[in-house]
Amino acid sequence: MANGRLEIMNGGFEGMAYDLNEEEVILGRNPTTNITLLDEGISREHALVLFDEDVPGYVIEDLASTNGTKLNGKRVRSALLAEGDQIQIGQTVFRFFLIKDD
Repeated sequence: MANGRLEIMNGGFEGMAYDLNEEEVILGRNPTTNITLLDEGISREHALVLFDEDVPGYVIEDLASTNGTKLNGKRVRSALLAEGDQIQIGQTVFRFFLIKDD
């Protein structure tokens, strides 16, 4: 089993990492989201990352955001994440990692 992690790659919060240890992790500007970002280009509830046991793997879904969600430079509605993928919401860029359990 591997757990996912998102790490911010740019801006004032570069290097901050978030473990994906919830079933669903919501990214957005709203203080109630799991990962709250201070970025005017991000919707209150912008995107969702979840673990899909059927795949199995992590999936990102855009939550009908105004500015969209980009995966490796392409706008996506829903996509399976792979090691090293870059996710951009607003001006914030994340890199997706898998952390192997020992």
